[in-house]
Amino acid sequence: MKRNDRSLLLQELKDLHRSRRKAILARLQEFQAVPESEYFYELAYCILTPQTSAEHAAQVIDTLREASFHTVAFDPEPILRTPATYIRFHQTKSRHLLKLKEDFSTIVDALRRGDEPHVVREWLVKHVLGVGYKEATHFLRNVGRSGGLAILDRHILRNLKRYSAIRVIPSTLSRKKYLAVERSFIRFSRRIGISLDELDLLFWSMETGTIRK
Repeated sequence: MKRNDRSLLLQELKDLHRSRRKAILARLQEFQAVPESEYFYELAYCILTPQTSAEHAAQVIDTLREASFHTVAFDPEPILRTPATYIRFHQTKSRHLLKLKEDFSTIVDALRRGDEPHVVREWLVKHVLGVGYKEATHFLRNVGRSGGLAILDRHILRNLKRYSAIRVIPSTLSRKKYLAVERSFIRFSRRIGISLDELDLLFWSMETGTIRK
């Protein structure tokens, strides 16, 4: 891409950010206001989202919440495989949700320690079944505790390449590769003067048309 074309593209991005910043900041404030009582379902949502539409995951979480899944003993798999809100890999993710229930008191204790976001993320990845770096960061962002960590899903990666923050979209994201791309994202956000958390939601809105979780 020529320098003039890149400059124009970046200016368009900054203009779009300016026009949507009020809504983006409001959304980030909503994340920060999420009470601890909702952490279980926020983490469950992030376990469901990989390779599944966000809409389906949100609807399934609503159904699980209405059934008081966090306190009532039942197998969530039939809900996850409902055709209208189908969750891919529903058998595996059902097991992950049941394990989440079993371990959640320990998870809450870890979240209450007040560690730095990157430390909390490492703990979640190590101790929560079905949670990798993307899911752990997604959860921390959704409860207002990401502290500038990056959710590297396909929408974000596509835009990072579009704006030359990375050269290629990695086919897989090992820990080493995830952290390397995250550093590139952070450098890009600093260079253009838009915080990473705001840029994350801006990229999402460009892909989906909404500023969503």
